[in-house]
Amino acid sequence: MTKNAFILNFFKLYNILWMLGLPFLKKNRRLAKGFEHRVCFCHHSKADLWIQAASAGEAYLAISLVRGLVPKKPLKVLVSATTSQGMDILRSNLRRQTFNHQIDLKIEWFPFDMPRTIEGAVTAINPCVMVLLETEIWPSLFYCLKQNQTKIFIVNARLSKKSYARYLKTKFLWKHLEPDYILATSSQNARRYRHVFKTASVKTMPNIKFDAIHTDIPDPATLEHFKKILPRALPLTILASIRQPEENECLRILKAILTSFPNQVVAVFPRHMHRICAWTTLLKDHKLDFQLRSSIPSCLTGPKIILWDTFGELKAAYGFASVVFVGGSLKPLGGQNFIEPAVHGAVTVTGPYYDDFAWAADDLFKKGIVIKKDHWTGVAQTIVEALKTPGDRSNQKRMAQ
Repeated sequence: MTKNAFILNFFKLYNILWMLGLPFLKKNRRLAKGFEHRVCFCHHSKADLWIQAASAGEAYLAISLVRGLVPKKPLKVLVSATTSQGMDILRSNLRRQTFNHQIDLKIEWFPFDMPRTIEGAVTAINPCVMVLLETEIWPSLFYCLKQNQTKIFIVNARLSKKSYARYLKTKFLWKHLEPDYILATSSQNARRYRHVFKTASVKTMPNIKFDAIHTDIPDPATLEHFKKILPRALPLTILASIRQPEENECLRILKAILTSFPNQVVAVFPRHMHRICAWTTLLKDHKLDFQLRSSIPSCLTGPKIILWDTFGELKAAYGFASVVFVGGSLKPLGGQNFIEPAVHGAVTVTGPYYDDFAWAADDLFKKGIVIKKDHWTGVAQTIVEALKTPGDRSNQKRMAQ
């Protein structure tokens, strides 16, 4: 890749913006953990293959990829993550016995895209191949990888309508920083990527989120604990992966379903753990009786709201749920994975926004496997109806699978 004045000047400005933003990033709750590793590259070492997984969803995909690798000779693999949730998932699921013996695996924080930091990291890692999962597009990273002659793959690639519009406006930059191969999850995503990256090889692939559904096998001890604390005589409703902009609507759902069907246990799972304190305040302000998941020592004796403050247990909890509302969908936030609760046999409801999972939506909606509602009131009504007239869980599970 040849250097030109535009690119060099862009990265000078880009580096200044990063330096100005670092003090604010250090105070960010989601980025504070591992901050020192994000601004430094001295801890990195040589890897043949570098896989980047931004957060929780991509981490499960990375696990599927690593477990699927069967190298014929020793292979050094680096898997990086941007968030603490992603790191926790990688560390707990990629233990030595879970992948091929030829793989020498290292898990690290993904560095900030500051030109100097990324240049140092790419030089130290010196990967032959870089695999970015879903929508990980960083200018400094792409530039340094191309300078290093590293092959760049974007795998399970998706590009939301909002992101697509943003990248189109900056095509003047991306024409200098094109990846080598893009494997998109749908023809629509492939078309969007082709408009942004003119010379990259863009093809479609089966969505490996299907593979990742069964990657995180629930710990038997966790399942046994759930059996001890959840009353079998009461249905369990889960409000899953609730994002901050939709918290007020979800609070209304919570109050509505408890008014219409009080004899249930409702588990509230915020999408991000740092929102637990905000939910605690919210529930107290509305005089709603709740208990933190971490403080439940034995079986609940009656209806209760559980504020789930223990990370990594949502998938296991799906197996106990009668109804699940999947968040990230009441506001234009892209949606969250509604396939997982459906394959566990729970009645699954989503809001009107599900752009990140549009590739799976139409068929699931048509067959009634997942129910879409356009407003929080419709979500609440659907949950109550499902609780009052429970269907055949085994049939729901069979259809979804």
